[in-house]
Amino acid sequence: MAVSARVLAPPLCVDLDGTLIRSDVLLESLLLLIKRNPLYLILAVGWLLRGGKARLKAETAARVVLNPAALPYNKELLAWLHGERTAGREIWLCTAANVQLAEKVAQHLDLFDGVIASDARVNLAGKRKAEQLVERFGHGAFDYCGNEWRDLAIWRCARGAIIVNGPPALERRAGSELVVLRVFPAAEGKRFRAILRALRPHQWAKNVLVLVPLFTAHRVGDLSALASGMAAVVAFCLCASSVYLLNDMLDLEADRGHPRKSKRPFAAGDLSLATGLALAPALLAAAALIAAFLPGKFQLSLAAYYVLTFAYSVKLKRMLLVDAVALAGLYTLRIIAGAGAVTVALSFWLLLFSVFLFLSLAFVKRYAELDSLRRQQRLQALGRGYRVEDLAVLQSFGTAAGYLSVLVLALYINSPDIEPLYHRPKAIWMLCVLMLYWISRVWMTAHRGGMHDDPVVYALRDRVSLGLGLLAAITVAVAI
Repeated sequence: MAVSARVLAPPLCVDLDGTLIRSDVLLESLLLLIKRNPLYLILAVGWLLRGGKARLKAETAARVVLNPAALPYNKELLAWLHGERTAGREIWLCTAANVQLAEKVAQHLDLFDGVIASDARVNLAGKRKAEQLVERFGHGAFDYCGNEWRDLAIWRCARGAIIVNGPPALERRAGSELVVLRVFPAAEGKRFRAILRALRPHQWAKNVLVLVPLFTAHRVGDLSALASGMAAVVAFCLCASSVYLLNDMLDLEADRGHPRKSKRPFAAGDLSLATGLALAPALLAAAALIAAFLPGKFQLSLAAYYVLTFAYSVKLKRMLLVDAVALAGLYTLRIIAGAGAVTVALSFWLLLFSVFLFLSLAFVKRYAELDSLRRQQRLQALGRGYRVEDLAVLQSFGTAAGYLSVLVLALYINSPDIEPLYHRPKAIWMLCVLMLYWISRVWMTAHRGGMHDDPVVYALRDRVSLGLGLLAAITVAVAI
């Protein structure tokens, strides 16, 4: 007599957050709400206080459209589950996520026999989930895939445990107390590397702009001013990394649809959203602590930078042309902050030059993104206000802004303001030639599809750009 597949292998119950997907559905949903309107954060606190996590999950699920196809699934686990299903095994999605979102995932995967999830009254986690599974399948009559310490309560009621991406301590504890059927281990050392990548240390080079007023005022030899300038750079690096974390968490779906950004730690599921939500305010607090020892003008500039960046992440980046102006403003704010940190007067020429130059680079950034989409035969940037047919217009805007920055530089060289600062001011004319060549080359590179979607990263990696920067430094040294 043949033995049924159910007797050989009891129902397999699979957790969602951190197990089937390398993310957290509740946190992703909350971030979608906050991105739509930051005031939802206040409502979310009210839902949690009045009805607990069950109500918070239900209210959030009712207000968001979560794309299950964009979630970062655990591919190794998913392949194994398909194999079990092909062998005739019964598979259930058993999650503390709200049932509305869980059912969407189940429908998308077309893998599960049923869904057991939280509703508006019951948060199905830990012991409550264990009780529900025992009631449905019987004690010791199911296997369970999980990843958290609270899953121990469920594994004690199951026939066996499948540990997915669990910490080593959890694996050891489960191994000593339970029957562990299979382990899908987390990559060792990957979390630290993911945190480092999420902080984007390569972007810290932009914060050297904070020191520009110190150099243009010829106060590099002033050790007190130099120390203040360096402290300001560190504060900006910490603040910027805090914002990068926030931006990446708010832009998950758009990043997952991008060929390069899909590899970012949060989008790929290499770093948990909970870690990001803890790190972002910690970095901001560290930046504020350093800023507290610097002049008030720097503190105001740093605060303005954070507010503008938050607004950019939530709203401005999706607004046509406004996004480019905001990006140019963020670069210029670094220069304004630097002047405040070392208490030097802001030069009208420097501000005007930076606005036009960084507006050009902002348009390069958008042009490169759209050009990449054009080559993929896609018509519109996800989460942006641009279409592929805008390429020619963006190119004209960007080149015009770049050449205007060179014009401002030329007018400055010909003005009386330059005389007190340089012994040989005419030598500065060489900067105009170098700038004209570099801006033209940047746009030619973008037109031919060779531009990184961040022109600053491109400049730091491009040997010609680095060589031109060295020539510019020599030119200034000769003029002084």
